[in-house]
Amino acid sequence: MRFPERDQVVVAYKQGPPEGSPCDHHRDQRRSTTAKSSSGVSFNTSVLKSLPLTAAVKSDVVIEHSSWVRKCVMSYTVDFHTVSTTGPDSSPVATALAGLRAHEARYFKNKYDHVYTVEPADDASATIDWVHRILKEERDIVISARALEVSSFQIGNIRWAYVFYDSGLSINVAYAVDDSGKRAVGFKLSEGMEVPAELASKFKFARQKSKLAGTIRGSYFNIKDDYPPPARR
Repeated sequence: MRFPERDQVVVAYKQGPPEGSPCDHHRDQRRSTTAKSSSGVSFNTSVLKSLPLTAAVKSDVVIEHSSWVRKCVMSYTVDFHTVSTTGPDSSPVATALAGLRAHEARYFKNKYDHVYTVEPADDASATIDWVHRILKEERDIVISARALEVSSFQIGNIRWAYVFYDSGLSINVAYAVDDSGKRAVGFKLSEGMEVPAELASKFKFARQKSKLAGTIRGSYFNIKDDYPPPARR
């Protein structure tokens, strides 16, 4: 990545946030403009007004953004009607992992009317560190796979965190923020992946059929100690 001079920066992002996404309520703050990439190709863009801006370059497109814009651009609303491998496309079981992600999105929409969004792992290090700390301190588990995406949200008194890994593994934490609720860690394996070595000797996996994800293998354990979740952004 290279950083241009501020007067070279002309683009916030190509399109507005998806309707229904966490950033959709800022839709009226957009205005359209036309900008050029470094290769000279013009394209329509949307630029946000009245935001503190920093500069970055992605591919050959000069991008201007604040931390708020970056979060909105990089967040992705998971569509469980049309399964997309956007995000887990680098996984060797990308289609199955995308199906597993869509399976979770459908569950939360149907049960809680929650719109399930994910963000890149690089933008959610605090959540990943929290999940990994629980695994290490509760069961001495260290995950060897690379985290790709994270979903973190709260419904009622339950803080939820999902981490999707390039191996096809999904780990979720359901953590009651008061002392009266249940706290647990769940593991789900995408169809076609091997059981990770760090889990194979510690858990037995039950099978579940899903129209979106094929055969899902899952297991869990209850959390015993206290692990206050990271502050919500």
